[in-house]
Amino acid sequence: MKTLLIIEPGLGQARAYLAKTLLTSAAAKARLQIIDNPNDADMAIVVGTAIPADNALNGKNVYLGDINRAVQHPELFLSEAKGKAKPYTAPANSAPVELAQGPKRIVAVTACPTGVAHTFMAAEAIETEAKKRGWWVKVETRGSVGAGNAITAEEVAAADLVIVAADIEVDLAKFAGKPMYRTSTGLALKKTAQELDKALVEATPYEAAGASAKEGKKESTGAYRHLLTGVSFMLPMVVAGGLCIALSFAFGIEAFKEPGTLAAALMQIGGGSAFALMVPVLAGYIAFSIADRPGLTPGLIGGMLAVSTGSGFIGGIIAGFLAGYIAKLISTKLKLPSSMEALKPILIIPLLSSLVVGLAMIYLIGTPVAKILEGLTHWLQTMGTANAVLLGAILGGMMCTDMGGPVNKAAYAFGVGLLSTQTYAPMAAIMAAGMVPPLAMGLATIVARRKFDKAQQEGGKAAMVLGLCFITEGAIPFAARDPMRVLPCCIIGGVVTGAISMAVGAKLMAPHGGLFVLLIPGAITPVVGYLIAIVAGTLLAGLSYAFLKRSETELAAKTA
Repeated sequence: MKTLLIIEPGLGQARAYLAKTLLTSAAAKARLQIIDNPNDADMAIVVGTAIPADNALNGKNVYLGDINRAVQHPELFLSEAKGKAKPYTAPANSAPVELAQGPKRIVAVTACPTGVAHTFMAAEAIETEAKKRGWWVKVETRGSVGAGNAITAEEVAAADLVIVAADIEVDLAKFAGKPMYRTSTGLALKKTAQELDKALVEATPYEAAGASAKEGKKESTGAYRHLLTGVSFMLPMVVAGGLCIALSFAFGIEAFKEPGTLAAALMQIGGGSAFALMVPVLAGYIAFSIADRPGLTPGLIGGMLAVSTGSGFIGGIIAGFLAGYIAKLISTKLKLPSSMEALKPILIIPLLSSLVVGLAMIYLIGTPVAKILEGLTHWLQTMGTANAVLLGAILGGMMCTDMGGPVNKAAYAFGVGLLSTQTYAPMAAIMAAGMVPPLAMGLATIVARRKFDKAQQEGGKAAMVLGLCFITEGAIPFAARDPMRVLPCCIIGGVVTGAISMAVGAKLMAPHGGLFVLLIPGAITPVVGYLIAIVAGTLLAGLSYAFLKRSETELAAKTA
């Protein structure tokens, strides 16, 4: 009898390999022929906790058994499989699930690249809208400090629907088999009601492997999503390293050159270690986002080679994508006998993909990209005032265009990447401009208080706090309500702030933290010029919007 042997992922490589070896050996005595092609199989044996939702198993006799019994009594296990296997019908995963009418129980996961603003604001929006509809809801936030408000297995089992609002790759294995709708944090925040309506119609059962689950519409897809995943894992490394370097400079701009001093130790921690790991982590997690764990090893190796060849963050990005797609290609296309299949994730994929990526970085990519990066760095460090002001204006405007959306994140990723080349001025302009929208909205609610209702006035206070923390998303409630006035005002303010920041030669050692980074001596220089840039942009944007804003009473009367 031709038999397909399926061992559930996640049971552990060692146990899976042992079970496959013992069962393959025992199959000969039980007159079973272990094969790899499910279409040719007469029977399928699944070792694990659940039968995979695979259409290839439709109509075949399938047996589900425990791995411990398979390892301890392989011959008895196979005998039970032959006697107890039953015809199987796979669920129709390609079609949306019809959810029953009435109140729902939903669970949700939110995650953004930085794990700070969109993660929690999207969670709050989903909770508010769900409760407004009378639904039971729980949202798990995958923020910068890990999973918050974690969803339990019991809550997953009782849920009617899973909503995933994520701009980066997140582990969703615990939701296998549940109806799932995937979107972005931006859409979940700005169009919450529409997204929940879509979730009811478009949700499809989720497979743990993620290969055939319908993901719905997302703001960030494909290469951009993988890049954001890499940036999100790299960011804590950049922040910690940058602040350690700034603390080193607090003892004197060249104090770290004296061996054995605290300044030298801080520089070794920040510049010699944290910043040295920036590019490898970026490349490794871009590859991880593409190919899951098989991509991590070649990605990290490619990132290290990007550092050693001088190709920096540009080389790291190329290495990450190359490693991810090569590892994914090998994983899906290379077919091996069942006895050797367990070697793929621990030997074959890491070796082959690392060789391809490593040789490509050394012989093809490293040198030309290093020259490009060297030219870019030289231009940035030696450009005249006019070019600097223009660059700052462009980056500042991008930061205020979509309040944490793709344009904002593209500018931010550019600034973070330049930190690896010791180019700190663009990052200063980017963070200064990113603080302008929420600060400006807070200022407008104070200057033109009578034009805003009570809720908006309270929202203005919260926006000012978020602005001080460099959380641009604090302006989103205002932009969503009145985009034709808010966005132009904020963009103009961001342009002015970015231009002034570059004009005064401001430099920023850490890419996050807002004005609270000022507590670290040397993290921002010059302090006065930097503050002038932020104040100027905030005043321009805030006062402009205060003048253009129509009062809520007028709008209510017009609507009525």
